[in-house]
Amino acid sequence: MATLTAHQESVPEERRKNGVVWLAAWPVMAVFVLSNAATPLYVVWQRELGFSSGTLTAIFASYIVGLLGALLVAGVVSDRVGRKTVLLPAITLAMVACVLFATASSVAVLAVARLLTGIAVGAAVSAGMAAVTDMGGPSRKRLAALAASSAMVLGAGFGPLLSGVLSETVPGPTVTIFVLEIALLASAFVVVARLDLPKGVGGRGPWIRIPAVAPGGRTAVLLGIAVFAPGITSTSFVLSLGPSLLAHLLGATNRVLAGGLAFVMFLGANGIQFAVRRMRVRTILLGGAVATAASMLPLVLSLQLSSLALFAASAVLAGIGQGLGQFGGLTAISASVPADRLAEANAAQNVGGYIPAAVLPLSAGFLSDAIGLTGGATVFGIVVAAAAIVGGTIVTVRAGAMR
Repeated sequence: MATLTAHQESVPEERRKNGVVWLAAWPVMAVFVLSNAATPLYVVWQRELGFSSGTLTAIFASYIVGLLGALLVAGVVSDRVGRKTVLLPAITLAMVACVLFATASSVAVLAVARLLTGIAVGAAVSAGMAAVTDMGGPSRKRLAALAASSAMVLGAGFGPLLSGVLSETVPGPTVTIFVLEIALLASAFVVVARLDLPKGVGGRGPWIRIPAVAPGGRTAVLLGIAVFAPGITSTSFVLSLGPSLLAHLLGATNRVLAGGLAFVMFLGANGIQFAVRRMRVRTILLGGAVATAASMLPLVLSLQLSSLALFAASAVLAGIGQGLGQFGGLTAISASVPADRLAEANAAQNVGGYIPAAVLPLSAGFLSDAIGLTGGATVFGIVVAAAAIVGGTIVTVRAGAMR
């Protein structure tokens, strides 16, 4: 009887601890809501400010510049001086970005807003997700990973969906979403401030450095980048030029559609990770390469045939490709890299993936200015499909080299 009573008394405590893990993931989600909230609004700003497709992708790329810069700094700083020291300023920067978005009257302001957003997201990827793991402790690593991953993907999907709905249904299409997002970020700031996060552990060495990978994990990182990079590049294209393609080539001007499409894309990325979580890493990565390569065919055909259904199919396949590449790479890394080097190896995969995710859509944007959206998107599709095929080949040849 005493044992049963003790067990019954422990159940509420277990639920409370699980709830704290999900609460710790809220700041990650709040920041990621901002990450893609601007997606359905690009066509509005493009119409009002009169900039080209190349300029649009340059604005989008400034986000990735900020994100990559944060990845080179935030992880080291948060380990040395504590998560709060990184997260609280990052959330504040995100709120400043919201103000800039809501009041933007030039391309330069939009670019700065995207840059600040990228910095905040980079901090959330490193310090924010580490904070979720900290709150989970050794006994809740699986729950912490699920909470952090779900917060990231759902936030990235809900942002454009909310933005699209609000921009079509309430006054101030480029203002309301960012007012709401400031409220979400303010609540995230309070959560971080109140969490009992560990202090930094100190350390020596440079504060800014390119992530280094332990020798035993280099193959895993290579395989992750080989598949994740084409996947994240394809979804970045949908997020940057997708609304323009929908409006100008497919005749779909409703911003709810643009936001909803981005949401479904990220929902596919999240759902596929749950579906394949028990499969071998090699199978997951090969599936990601196939999905990304396959996504480029309906992309090109949708523009040739003016088919919204084909464009949606391309976006969903792109999301699946990114989800499998990201999940497969992280799983391979966690199995091959010592625990005290995991954060740096994860950062290396993200840096390797986000660089082409900035360069290729940016190149496609300026190419579209020269030869048209259809031509630019077609060249982009061919390049990304080829990269995904190369990635799948690398996985086929090198997967057996992992320990």
